[in-house]
Amino acid sequence: MENKYLCKNRKINPEKITKDISITELIEKHFTAYNAGRLKEVCLLLKQKILKQNVTVGLSLAGALTPAGLGLSCIVPLIENGFVDWIVSTGANLYHDIHFSLNYGLYQGTPFIDDIELKKEKIVRIYDVFMDFQTLVQTDKFLYNILLEKDFNKMMGTAEFHNILGKYLLERENILGVQNGILSTAYKYGVPVYTSSPGDSSIGMNIALLNFLEKTGNLDTMRDVIETSAIVYDVKNNNEQSAVFILGGGSPKNFLLQTEPFLQEIAGIPERGHDFFIQITDARPDTGGLSGATPSEAVSWGKVDPEMLPDSIVAYGDTTVYLPLIVSYIFQNCKSKKSKRIYDKRDLIVKNLKKECSKRLDEIISI
Repeated sequence: MENKYLCKNRKINPEKITKDISITELIEKHFTAYNAGRLKEVCLLLKQKILKQNVTVGLSLAGALTPAGLGLSCIVPLIENGFVDWIVSTGANLYHDIHFSLNYGLYQGTPFIDDIELKKEKIVRIYDVFMDFQTLVQTDKFLYNILLEKDFNKMMGTAEFHNILGKYLLERENILGVQNGILSTAYKYGVPVYTSSPGDSSIGMNIALLNFLEKTGNLDTMRDVIETSAIVYDVKNNNEQSAVFILGGGSPKNFLLQTEPFLQEIAGIPERGHDFFIQITDARPDTGGLSGATPSEAVSWGKVDPEMLPDSIVAYGDTTVYLPLIVSYIFQNCKSKKSKRIYDKRDLIVKNLKKECSKRLDEIISI
């Protein structure tokens, strides 16, 4: 009788890599162990279970991904093909993606350089990415002027704010003849984009100044808590599945995952957690930080369905290396999905969640 742990399909015996090998062959046949093995599991899970029409995918972005161009090369195509349904991002990733929309340059540099000399030359460095200081100034000037438009002169959640900003960016991209960025693409496909800590970025600082001077509106992050939880409640209430795809960690990771504790712990709604969990991270779990927290730890908080732990994978490494491989694999193996246009139905799903929470209010208060 063949041992289930030592069976033929688990034997490591790869063929030689040739010059004409595809990404699919490379990952499926040659990523055999360690984090290469985990990356293969990520790709297979996406292909076999997650990228289906009945699964809603929430994506979180942390770390300096867009300055390296991953917004244009990876995130935008995922949105366009229906593989991402809602997003939680750091404000910094959205801000630096705007540079591309405005046709300002970011350049390949080096980390092995005198930063005092760069300061003299008015060059800003993000590890080995260089940009002219004027790129920041001119991007802020664009934001400053756009925020003075009456569309922004109200209190709103970050999804609504980013949707309106995406509309203006789309107009500018069309004038400049440049590729659509994350926010304009999300606007076109009805993908809501949230920022869990909007004050912690240049976009937030521009809003802060103009709101302080009573020239523009402000952001209601509590509305974001409700809207994101309503997305997950709507998915589960329709007997569909929820997947989280986490790039990096930090505040966006928690904001994506806390939707389930909101439903279970705060609102008292019976739920079991997200169905699929994928994370790409370089953070360790033993320091106690959320960025490195494992899916099994998330189970204890109600964030992940305990029965779905086999469909929860962490691949440790650099997102800038892993994500292009994953996206390339997806496009070789998965059919595009119809966009769910969650942004367009926010009011309805929030109304449904409010109705459910109202029914449970007395029970919640008495706990």
